[in-house]
Amino acid sequence: MPDVRQDGAVVLVTGGVRGVGAGIARVFRENGATVVTCARNRPEDAGPGFIRCDVREPEQVERMMQQVLDEHGRLDVLVNNAGGAPYAPAAGASPRFHDKVVQLNLLAPLLVAQHANAVMQRQDTGGSIVMISSVSGCRPSPGTAAYGAAKAGLRNLTASLAVEWAPKVRVNALDVGMVRTENGELHYGSEAAVAAVGKTVPLGRLAEPEEIGNCALFLASPLASYVTGATLLVHGGGELPAFLAATDVNHGEHA
Repeated sequence: MPDVRQDGAVVLVTGGVRGVGAGIARVFRENGATVVTCARNRPEDAGPGFIRCDVREPEQVERMMQQVLDEHGRLDVLVNNAGGAPYAPAAGASPRFHDKVVQLNLLAPLLVAQHANAVMQRQDTGGSIVMISSVSGCRPSPGTAAYGAAKAGLRNLTASLAVEWAPKVRVNALDVGMVRTENGELHYGSEAAVAAVGKTVPLGRLAEPEEIGNCALFLASPLASYVTGATLLVHGGGELPAFLAATDVNHGEHA
């Protein structure tokens, strides 16, 4: 019976030193994988297997992939996690700002995936690519419109690459909801605010980074051997419909 263990696998997690990415990297390490992480700048606590790389830059991505091959001889899993965008209403944001957001959240994952696929296609065991997307790509994303549009594109990219690169390489995505990270106060405010935001989710709380990692681990594992081109919602049930707060009808605890 297959399981989720990744003993002996080489896994690359982009943006894997902070927040959700760090949680993903921890989960794969705890399940036996050799994990390589990358980011634009090396943090003090980068740990083993870190490579400095700006995933928007083709030359740097090529060097990173060659370093992975030189040191480990293979690449079994890519988790395309690097991304994000600051709050900026679309009406006043510059073309350069929007260009950078789309580049980081859509074009960079495509670039890294291209290099990973080239390696995996040469391996007898192929490989698995997991895109970390966002619920912002499947619902309105006010204040981060370009980010939401890029993540919507990432969902389509996932489906397209899954068809092009089958059967050797499986490509799937996670649409991630709100996650509690070390920088959570920048997004949600105080601990009281985080708790209040959590109550807007049917499961009653924000996700932990490791819970996103568990889902990425599943998609990369033999348990998902017949899953490709899929996008898994990891959002605690989504957001409660806004009208429920305005109505005076008792819909019950689980409405």
